[in-house]
Amino acid sequence: MNEENSIKRHDFLAISTWAIGGFIALGIGIPAVFYIAGPAFKREETQVWVRVGSTSKVELGVPTLFKVKIERKTGWIVDEEEISVYVLTENGRDYLVMSNICTHLGCRVRYISDQDQFLCPCHNAIFDKVGNVVTGPPPRPLDRFMMKIEDGQIYILEA
Repeated sequence: MNEENSIKRHDFLAISTWAIGGFIALGIGIPAVFYIAGPAFKREETQVWVRVGSTSKVELGVPTLFKVKIERKTGWIVDEEEISVYVLTENGRDYLVMSNICTHLGCRVRYISDQDQFLCPCHNAIFDKVGNVVTGPPPRPLDRFMMKIEDGQIYILEA
């Protein structure tokens, strides 16, 4: 046997160790790269429209409260959340859908029909009937939902 072409035992073990280490690194590294970079390659989720209710239930000029159940999935966990929204129309064609959560500390607002305004009981904040701040500490108007009308039904875009 030619000693110039033969691999010494020490060199063989070094090469074997590096090869095994390389396979282990690839086995851990490739999934790690896909885990980190994977979300960048995912397609954007489709928009989910949630049915609020019928347009016939909304009284002209009066914000009407609707309660909606939304299902949220996180991995294998499915949570059902109930949200409330106020729907307002002045003419029966144009609709406004507002959250019933105060933008100050997250308290629930309620519509006071004889005063034609929303009241937040936490700090006596007042919003007009389209959700703009009249008095109090809220930093901005009531949040609004993207909405659409199909076949006489009101839908909001799930946030």
